[in-house]
Formats: sequence, C-alpha cells, structure tokens
Amino acid sequence: MSEDVPAESAKFGGSGHDESQDLDSVMAERHRLLSLAFRMMGTLADAEDVVQETYVRWYRLEPEERDEIAVPAAWLMRVASRISLDLLGSARARRETYVGQWLPEPVPADLFSDTAKPLLNSSNLAIDPLDRVTLDDAVSMALLTVLEAMTPAERVTFVLHDVFGVPFDEIAGIVGRSAAATRQLATSARRHVRRGRRAQVSPHQHDEVVRAFRDAAVGGHIEDLLRVLAPHVELRVDGGGFVNAAPQVIRGSDHVARWFMGVLRKQPALRLERRETADGLGYVIRDEERRHGLATFDVSDECVTHVWLMLNPTKLTNWSLD
Repeated sequence: MSEDVPAESAKFGGSGHDESQDLDSVMAERHRLLSLAFRMMGTLADAEDVVQETYVRWYRLEPEERDEIAVPAAWLMRVASRISLDLLGSARARRETYVGQWLPEPVPADLFSDTAKPLLNSSNLAIDPLDRVTLDDAVSMALLTVLEAMTPAERVTFVLHDVFGVPFDEIAGIVGRSAAATRQLATSARRHVRRGRRAQVSPHQHDEVVRAFRDAAVGGHIEDLLRVLAPHVELRVDGGGFVNAAPQVIRGSDHVARWFMGVLRKQPALRLERRETADGLGYVIRDEERRHGLATFDVSDECVTHVWLMLNPTKLTNWSLD
C-alpha cells in the first residue's frame, strides 16, 4: 500500500467502494481538489501543481492497492492535503524573496461553486459539528489573506474541517498531531478568521461603498474619496516583479487616496470596469488594448478598509476583457 495514505484510513466516513469506479469518476474530483488546493496554497498555479502530483500518486498505485481504497475521492483529498502541507513551508520561503508585496490570487466569485460540500454523510457530521465557521464557496481575498497568517498546520486543519467537513481524527493523521491537538489548531485558526470578520457588512453595503470609491477616484474628487476610505485603510499592490508597483503597504486614507488618484492622472486612458469577485464588487483596470490589473476591496462600517491591487499578470489569468 502507498506509504503516503493507507487505504483503510482514507474513508472520511464513506459508505463503501463502488467497484465500477473508473478513470472518469476519479477525474471528476479534479475541480473539488483544485478548490481544496487553492484554499491551501493561495494561487491557482500552486494548486494545479498539488492536483497534478495527487493524480500522479494515484496512478502509481497498483490495481490491487486502488481496489483496497474504500472512497477514492477521500483518498485524493487526503493526499492533496498532505502535499499542500509539505509545500506550504517552501512556498513561504519563496515569498520571502518575492519581488514586492505578495498577495493571494483573486478569483471570480463563482469559480469554485458547489465544491465545498462535505464528503461525509449527515450522521457523521452530527457527531463532529464542533463550532465550525460558516463559509460559502467564494474564496475571497479577505479570507485568503487571513489564511496566509496561519501556520501550515492551522491552515490545512481549518480548510479540511470548516470548509470540507472532514472530522478531526482523519485530519490528525494528515498533520501529524493527536485529534485533541488538531481541534486546538482549528480553534486557533477560527480566531484568525473571526478577527477578520468582526465588522462584516452586507454585500449590498459593500458594493455601494466600492461604487462610491470608483466614482470619486475616476472623477478626481479627493474629498469624496477620503470620505469612503477608513482612516486606517491599507493598500497592497502585487506586481510580482513584472510591473512597477508600490513596494510597501500604503497606509492611511490620505496616502491611499493620493496614490490611487495619481496613477489615474498619469494614465488617463485607464478605466475601471466592474467585475463580480469573491469579495463582492471589484474592478478590472484596463485601457483600450489590455488588462492591467484587478482591484478588490474590504469594507467595514461603510468605509473601505483594505484595497488589494493585483498587477502580476500570472495571477490575472481568470480575468478576461469583456
């Protein structure tokens, strides 16, 4: 049996192995695995690497080894989680040498729709409901930046349990901790998430504030722009070494307003086109010929508290010009 994941432990509460399981049914899990790996890694390129390696390990199994696996979908999820855990350490090291500020990749609101459904049946979920944070399928920049602040073990535990409904005794084998220690990892991870969600606003309120930001910035009205920016607002720009970008976090409403409006004054051909992002309303920044970036926003108390500006072209592949 593969040393990575013993077949008998890769059940996640499943109801048995369908002997007619074939390549199509295994490959049907690809989108769910990509959703899982993206939440773990923060970029689609890294997530694709995780999924590819997961399938490589599946195909390396002998036929009799595959036959022993009760729930192939659970086996694939477990292996992808362990690969992600292994890669998160090296990913953090790479980000320390990244040119400029590193941001997770912004994705469309519906990219991973219906992928965060637990593999477990309802009776198993009833046994282990422990204080899960309620999340939808959208993978917002707000959530991804919180995940970045977690340790690799916290991140893997939170994503598996609170997003995908995997019980702690299964996660313990992945992260190499006891079930009790794994519960503590989840508790710590939830504290990070709840701190980031204390002053959530409704989607309608979010989009109203973001529209006001856009109108003020494009109109050149700095007083109006200052009114929709929180005093402690932060702007982070990821150019990835491909584009000249602010190398440090820009903090404070006056600095953010002047930086953003200065860019628009220097490049009058730029326009902001609305897009539905996982954070709510955002804007593709473009001219007549090409897409330059994507701006997403976090809103609290009727003010913008964070602006994330993605200019790295390798993290904009899901954002076409309509």
